Amino acid sequence: MMHLLTSPEAWAALLTLTSLEIVLGIDNVIFLSVIVSRIPEKQAHRARQIGLALALIFRIILLGLLVWLIGLTAPVFSFSGYGFSWRDLILIGGGLFLIAKATHEIHGEVEADEGEGDEKPPRNAFFWVIVQVVIIDIVFSLDSIITAIGMAQDIEIMIAAVVIACLIMYISSGPVSRFVAEHPTTKMLALAFLVLIGVALVADGFQFHIPRGYIYFAIAFSAAVEFFNVLAKRNRRNTRKPSV
Repeated sequence: MMHLLTSPEAWAALLTLTSLEIVLGIDNVIFLSVIVSRIPEKQAHRARQIGLALALIFRIILLGLLVWLIGLTAPVFSFSGYGFSWRDLILIGGGLFLIAKATHEIHGEVEADEGEGDEKPPRNAFFWVIVQVVIIDIVFSLDSIITAIGMAQDIEIMIAAVVIACLIMYISSGPVSRFVAEHPTTKMLALAFLVLIGVALVADGFQFHIPRGYIYFAIAFSAAVEFFNVLAKRNRRNTRKPSV
């Protein structure tokens, strides 16, 4: 353990892996921000805490099961010349879940009645939010940890990177959730990107890798455009206010 604290290579690996884990966690934060936007703020805060705590727990548990996890990449059956592993099946299932969930939310936003915002969410809404968060946490944790195993050799470095990334996810999830809830166009943009991320997960499951750099660049570019759009709307609203 002490030799890791004095090793430049270990610190470089920790910095690189933490940065990668934060980038991979963007998907988790976007999904969490969208899914909790339909429940009251107090419950939404609890859901974010539970969701990110579970994300951290799942990642640490999976790190402790390295041998079993590496075995997930071994093919369990073949179809049309392609071998599918448990990892592939989980990614395909998780991707389809993301696509279906985001499409359902988009439909709800487009078809919403004017008075729908005044309706109270069902009593079991919080429970179903947690269930969905658990499902997607497992999918994102699997992808994240397999990436960590490929980049670092020491489990201490992997655990440290995962903990730091989850703390940053927790700090950023609140502001991101509030911003998404306050700006409907931003929520629609986030839902569109969830569909895109779901397609990327399904493609990974079929062994067709879409470089994440393309997806994250598109997210960053669109987020920047939306930021300036929100800023422009706020400035126009301020200029319309009558001067006293």
